[in-house]
Amino acid sequence: MRVSVFGLGYVGCVSAACLAEMGHEVIGVDVNQVKVDLVNDGKAPVVEERIGELIAEVVRTGALRATGDVREAIMGSDVSLVCVGTPSEPNGGLCTTYLERVTEQIGAALAEGAEQGGRHTVVFRSTMLPGTCLNLLVPILEKYVGGTVGVDIGVAVNPEFLREGTSVRDFFDPPKTVIGELDPASGDAVMALYDGLPGEVFRVPVPTAEAIKYADNAFHGLKIGFANELGAVCQALGVDSHQVMDVFLADRKLNISPAYLRPGFAFGGSCLPKDLRSLVHAAQRADVSVPILAHVLPSNADHLQRAVELVERTGKRRVGLFGLSFKPGTDDLRESPLVELAERLFGKGYDLRIHDANVSLSRLIGANREYIETRLPHLAQLLADSVEEVLEHAEVCLVGTRDPAVLSALPHGDGPVIVDLIHLPDADARRTEPGYVGLAW
Repeated sequence: MRVSVFGLGYVGCVSAACLAEMGHEVIGVDVNQVKVDLVNDGKAPVVEERIGELIAEVVRTGALRATGDVREAIMGSDVSLVCVGTPSEPNGGLCTTYLERVTEQIGAALAEGAEQGGRHTVVFRSTMLPGTCLNLLVPILEKYVGGTVGVDIGVAVNPEFLREGTSVRDFFDPPKTVIGELDPASGDAVMALYDGLPGEVFRVPVPTAEAIKYADNAFHGLKIGFANELGAVCQALGVDSHQVMDVFLADRKLNISPAYLRPGFAFGGSCLPKDLRSLVHAAQRADVSVPILAHVLPSNADHLQRAVELVERTGKRRVGLFGLSFKPGTDDLRESPLVELAERLFGKGYDLRIHDANVSLSRLIGANREYIETRLPHLAQLLADSVEEVLEHAEVCLVGTRDPAVLSALPHGDGPVIVDLIHLPDADARRTEPGYVGLAW
């Protein structure tokens, strides 16, 4: 394929060289003439493992050249990869100045060469927040080109997952390839770029592709911060932190796995809240600052409050709650987030009915009964014996259980507002129905 790569920094330089190595005809574009000259001389404008030898080779064979002329690059390519920087603004926001400028330039060049025919595909590889492509960049392209994106011009978002220091290796052995496609033809053009590379390919809507890079980097930062905070606490308590993490990392069932990484409702129970409080308290006593660990429980409380606010926004007063125990299949109510949710709604004066097939007030004993008598002493008058009783009562139904009897009885379309706390099995279908609200999806 004939490819132009806009921006010859780390991402652009590596992408251009690696695509040329794969057999594509590549033109690098940059406003910095020094970078252009370096590439044309067969030298890398960045310091990176293997990139020097790679650029020297692909420039020697004629597979890669560079220019500062946008029109020349557009006329000489069928696909453009936009790899310009998106730095932070002083307030922490995303700076899209370079993205906007290069999009304008590409659009103007495409308009000039419209008579040449053939559909050009613009692929945004720069990191940008969801909505940037469709709400900001697509209108710019359409304005300058005078055509319709998805018809006259192809557009896709293709985030990169290259680590500085190993970016060439990561390009040829990617953890995944993500293609946010505006239309199938745009996605096909990106697929053709990477034909032959290993790893799973995900063809997704454009905003999803934009968000994935942020999910990755936020989690990477969170993991590093978690390990460092835990290490500091362990050191203060006289424990070998690397030994602790060796055992932690050996658990591939719960720790290094998909477990607990699906958006859902707040956590609770007899272990997680208690142990987090104890660990943070121990850190404080040892004068160790642990801002990540210290804010896990407040974050959890904020997530629970989102459910309360979803009910408030409906303007309705009769509420049904399906589920009460902290984990399905048990009657354990200790620190259950659903008990906390019921308590907040009841305290705000909502007419509440609750059904949980595993919870019967007459069967609650010991710490379980003591907890509920302290937190929700009016439980007896709130409990309903059947799913139907709750549905007949409620204008708003909060679903916090996957009990088959509940799932099969939930109405579609007309009926109570469904506030989904667990991501129902048919959540994707329900999203198009009036009256369905997902907690975080």
